[in-house]
Amino acid sequence: MNIATVKKFDIANGPGVRVSLFVSGCRHHCKNCFNKEAWDFNYGNPMTKEIEKEILDACKPAHITGLSLLGGEPFEKENRAGLISLTKKFRELYPEKNIWCYTGFLLDEELLKSEDSDILELLQNIDVLVDGRFVDELKSAALLFRGSSNQRIIDVAETLKKGEVVLLPGKWERTMGSGDIYEA
Repeated sequence: MNIATVKKFDIANGPGVRVSLFVSGCRHHCKNCFNKEAWDFNYGNPMTKEIEKEILDACKPAHITGLSLLGGEPFEKENRAGLISLTKKFRELYPEKNIWCYTGFLLDEELLKSEDSDILELLQNIDVLVDGRFVDELKSAALLFRGSSNQRIIDVAETLKKGEVVLLPGKWERTMGSGDIYEA
């Protein structure tokens, strides 16, 4: 697994201040993707134990709300094992913090129908999944924590428990002049 970049102070990819890990490699190739350079599986640097430790250490401060996984595509086969390892260690160290993950795959139509056991293992370590490919024609600056209106913000634990997609409750759009709105 290659790492495209790590942002140690990110407020765009989930609520609060987060550490965001951008993995390399994506086969979706969405029109006008904001991170085209990360489509290449060889982009960036290989994940090492040192980089993993650096990411986990960056999550330690009290002001860090959680970890966000983006890409590239976190659910590409090439990225799953490395992210399973990272998310398990994160869960052990920071059980009070959350993990958000962004994927172009649809949870119910693609990920949960896969026979790859590592997909479910990774999902079980994620709190919130923002799913669906970016659709340029559905892009809106009013959306919070997602790029296009077709993307869903999903409560993963409740979805796995109930066997149907459960959206994370709250308002997920910006209101002009009042800043970002986030209600859980």
